[in-house]
Amino acid sequence: MWILKLFVILLVVVLGASLATLNAELVHFDYYFATIELPLSIVLVITLGLGALFGMLAGLALSLDIRRENTRLRRKISVAEQEISNLRTLPLQDR
Repeated sequence: MWILKLFVILLVVVLGASLATLNAELVHFDYYFATIELPLSIVLVITLGLGALFGMLAGLALSLDIRRENTRLRRKISVAEQEISNLRTLPLQDR
């Protein structure tokens, strides 16, 4: 398994290096306050990193919502199990 991980990491490094060499020209990066010149590969890596960060934050919000729902359902199950336990201890009434 570690060989597969090493292979994937090596593949990403090689692809990243080739991306950096093929996209070495400078581009104007305009943001709200100023303009700077950066290599295109740096702009692409920063954009990829920000996209991954925002994706993880969106996933975290979903995960927290699911955990909250899970906690609510566990409490509901606990109450239902307690009610069942209480009903089982009651004696049966004959009519």
